[in-house]
Amino acid sequence: MLPADNWLRVLPQGLFCEPGGFFIDPTRPVDRAIITHAHSDHARPGHRAVLASPATLALMRERLGERAGEAQQPLAWDETIGINDVRVWLQPAGHVLGSAQVAMEYRGCRVVVSGDYKRTADPTCAGFVPQPCDVFITEATFALPVFRHPPPDHEIARLLDSVALFPDRTHVVGCYALGKCQRLIALLRRAGWDRPIWLHGALASICQVYEAQGVPLGDLRLATTAGKGDLVGTIVLAPPSAVTDRWARRLADPVVAIASGWMRVRQRAKSRGVELPLVISDHADWDELNATVDEVGAPEVWVTHGREEALIHAAAARGIRGRALRLVGYGDEDEAEDAVEME
Repeated sequence: MLPADNWLRVLPQGLFCEPGGFFIDPTRPVDRAIITHAHSDHARPGHRAVLASPATLALMRERLGERAGEAQQPLAWDETIGINDVRVWLQPAGHVLGSAQVAMEYRGCRVVVSGDYKRTADPTCAGFVPQPCDVFITEATFALPVFRHPPPDHEIARLLDSVALFPDRTHVVGCYALGKCQRLIALLRRAGWDRPIWLHGALASICQVYEAQGVPLGDLRLATTAGKGDLVGTIVLAPPSAVTDRWARRLADPVVAIASGWMRVRQRAKSRGVELPLVISDHADWDELNATVDEVGAPEVWVTHGREEALIHAAAARGIRGRALRLVGYGDEDEAEDAVEME
């Protein structure tokens, strides 16, 4: 077996598979890219050829238009292709619609790149499928023991309890446009909220892509078309950057909420003026990260963006070799998505 560090390189553009001649989630335009999901810190514009899941390509076209890749190749779950001498296939990552793990085999060595992922069930996307491998490349966004996410239904119940408690106020929930918005809608529907859900205009087009991909979201309306009186007692979803700016003045005495794993950090919630922090994350928490490392059975784990050292230390205590890749250009979606919406 040829060790992975003999054929996978970290270059300025990102993670490069040398025998395949392709990058995974490159941060700069390249000739050949495999994209794990359509968030702006992973799906950059300007690549010549792009391979991704069909839903990711649809989302990239919506967000990037002609810059989504000159040539686009969809790859279905479990479909295997050969790229030069490398076998490649995709498996669901459970992060957002279309999000994928990239599995590669070369000279007897199997490497799985997780992309961003979560292990909690999500009605808007396919769930994470563990892939046994020799090297597992994992994110580490919430790789500290303090980050243990509560059940999302519990947080949705808190939101609905607040709506019932303050029927004369508008509840505005900050959430990024791709993934979190649609997941909140689906969770609210599952909890019995069958009334209209109002949207900031920046969230509408991605919701339309989700529905075109077979994810029903129910009655959605643009908040910009409503009078202040129409929004009393309602739930409004908006980018986190909009919930406390001039746009929110149209709302009736708003209760400001933000849905994010970072709402576990009280100081972050307080600094953003959040009255109702909702700990709902699309990333694996500390327990899920460690359980996933154990489940895939890889003797070696490479850790990308996030709290790398803590996860490497915890893996080493279980006899798993760890390595920090220190890839740059990836970060907190809440901030990355805000940047897109403010452009």
